[in-house]
Amino acid sequence: MDYGDSRTGLAISDKGEILASPLMTVFEKDFDKCIALVAENAEKNGAELIVVGDPINMNGTRGPRSEKCRLFAEKLKEASGIEVVMWDERSTTVSAISIMNENNKRGKKRKEALDQAAAAIILESYLAYRKNQGGNKN
Repeated sequence: MDYGDSRTGLAISDKGEILASPLMTVFEKDFDKCIALVAENAEKNGAELIVVGDPINMNGTRGPRSEKCRLFAEKLKEASGIEVVMWDERSTTVSAISIMNENNKRGKKRKEALDQAAAAIILESYLAYRKNQGGNKN
């Protein structure tokens, strides 16, 4: 997932962990309500693991945004009872914008699609890492 103050993009993978696909965008500004909605969607979709994008600064440091995402992940784990993993999301939004531009995605749906695409890129990156590590989760 790609947590945002107004919009949170969700993605899902197939059971074989081969393909990450955009799922939906949660439109919620309230921190706790957003956690509840994401937990509800994770349960509804049978999630066994939740990957939360960690917006680490380009120089590798953690800023306020990363700390907020870490708090979100911690509270999401409590709310859902599902294991939560933080994953470096540096450049995912840039990649998602590039995809939107290549597909000539414009207009008001662009932001919604952008959040979902960023979530799918985060998940895809994590799945590739797991595959290269022989299936280890961390």
